[in-house]
Order: sequence, then C-alpha cells, then structure tokens
Amino acid sequence: MSAVENSIVLNVHDLSVAFGNGRKDGATVQVTDRVSFEIKAGEFFALVGESGCGKSVTAMSILRLLPQPSAKIVSGSVEFAADGDAAQTIDLSKLPLKDLQKIRGSEIACIFQEPMQALNPVLTIKKQLMEVFKFGVRPSKDGATVNPDAEIRRMLNLAGFTDPDRVLNSYPHELSGGMLQRICIVMALLPKPKLIIADEPTTALDVTVQAQVLAILKEMAESTGTAVLLITHNMGIVSQYANRVAVMYAGRIVEVGPVREVICNPLHPYTQGLLAAIPESHSEMKNLKSIPGSVPHPKDFVKGCRFADRCERCSERCKTTELPPECGSGEHRAYCFA
Repeated sequence: MSAVENSIVLNVHDLSVAFGNGRKDGATVQVTDRVSFEIKAGEFFALVGESGCGKSVTAMSILRLLPQPSAKIVSGSVEFAADGDAAQTIDLSKLPLKDLQKIRGSEIACIFQEPMQALNPVLTIKKQLMEVFKFGVRPSKDGATVNPDAEIRRMLNLAGFTDPDRVLNSYPHELSGGMLQRICIVMALLPKPKLIIADEPTTALDVTVQAQVLAILKEMAESTGTAVLLITHNMGIVSQYANRVAVMYAGRIVEVGPVREVICNPLHPYTQGLLAAIPESHSEMKNLKSIPGSVPHPKDFVKGCRFADRCERCSERCKTTELPPECGSGEHRAYCFA
C-alpha cells in the first residue's frame, strides 16, 4: 500500500456528544463518550452495533448535522485532511459554519437510509444530479474541464444503469428503492469526495438489492480512491465489505480492528455475542443465541463497563466506576475488564 493510500483522512478523537442544550432546565444527556477511530484513504470502515448505540449520532456529528440547539459536541476533535495531507488537518468540530458548508457534499458526502426522502420528488433525476456540479464539485487538480452530462452518464454506467436516458428523465417515484439508492451513490461520488458517510444505506432494501448496492458502492469508491464510513448493525455486511470495523455499545467504542481479526478472534463479550447471534444455514441449532437485555438509555449510562448487566463474564470489578482497560495488540484492540 502506498503512503497516499495509507494516509489518514479522518481522525475522530475522544468525541463526546450531548443532547438537551437549550432546554429551560439546562439539563443535558451525554449520548456518546470519548469515541475514537481513524479512517484511511480508500478504506471501507464500518461502525457496527445495535440500534441506540450511538452510531448515527457519531456519524452525523462529523459534519455537525445534528439538530440544533439541542445537540452539542462537549469534548474531542474531528481532524480531517482536507487537502489530502495528513500532516495538515482541520478540526471540523471547531470549524466556522460557513467554512464547514464548503466541505459538506464536496469533500465529505453522505448517503442516508431513505433515498426517497433524500431526493426531491418534484425534480427529475438529471436536474438533481446536475445541481451537484453547481454547488459541490471541487476543481480538478490538473485544470481539466469536466463535461457534466458525460460524467453523469459515465457514473451511471458504473452504477449498473444500462439505460441512462430513461433514468435521467425519470422522477424519484418512477424508480425502485434500489435504483434510487444507486442514484444517491452516484450523487455522493460525483464531487469526488475524500470520504463518504453511508448511514445504513440498505435498511429499506431487500437482501438481494442490498448486496448489489453495497457491491456497487465499494467498487465505485475503490475506483475513485474514496474512503467510506459505513454505519450498520449487520455483521454479515461488515464481514463481506469492510476492511476495518469498530464495534460500538452504549455510546462507546468497545472493540476496533481489521475485520478478519475481529470476526475470527473477537476480544469483547459484546462482539462475541453479536457474532454468535448470526444464524448459520449449516448449523443444526434450533434456537438462535441472543444477548439478554437491551441497550441502556443514555440517562442510565454508568461510568464503568456499560455492558456489565448483559455480560456472561461479568465480575465485581466490571461494576466499578473505572473505565475498562485496553486489551489486545497492534490494530486489534478492545476495552474490557475480563
């Protein structure tokens, strides 16, 4: 891997987000706690965990797309290599809004869960894709002029569309969910961003279409050198498409590492539980394994191990007020007392 491919595009360090800022009583609830991870250029990085773990909050806090004035970044930093130089980064968490708006969509793009809500129902697909060139496309380094229509058609072909004319002249309601999500992928990649945040982009799609959309996203991202932050709760998707994965529980990262190492040798009991809950077609097991209990509400978060009440390996030490220590080695790390 070259130095450029190995350079860090995004470095999230000790990021904590709270909600409730602006309430009359002044009370706030911290929903993420010192979240840290990094994403390298061209990498497919997954953030995985149950619903309510804080995955989407973490992802949306990168571009400060959380509701205002309720949400607030209370600590930490989001270092982004805007010029492709990891040695010269900017902190998105402290960047003035007018400067951050220049990065949204052009340097960092988003793909959301519901493509029908992400696209304007009264505009044709062509008009919406052409708007990307009006507001979001960064100038080419070599100064070459890009033909918007030709570039859109090229990207649609890469996304698997064999009839771009029909697609471009269609309105969103005339296309299927899978087609719309592929349109959103094209829209995100047209400005040639350095990072795409994909927040559960296949939630509303059936299994077959899910595989097609994710395969297209990975293939197109690799061809353009774009890094991808994939938010998901599906470990099967992670094992198939991601290079590295961070497992999140109750607002904290509990394990992070290369996908193969995390899946073959999970260190944290929560990761082990997630993997054990995946049904296997070749198994004779009649009852699916499950993790007892549910993710606690942020108001009930404790200072010590937040998985202790659901953990089969829990000891008295886990219920202390200390943060779980780091274990593991190299790039594969977990945070656990056991």
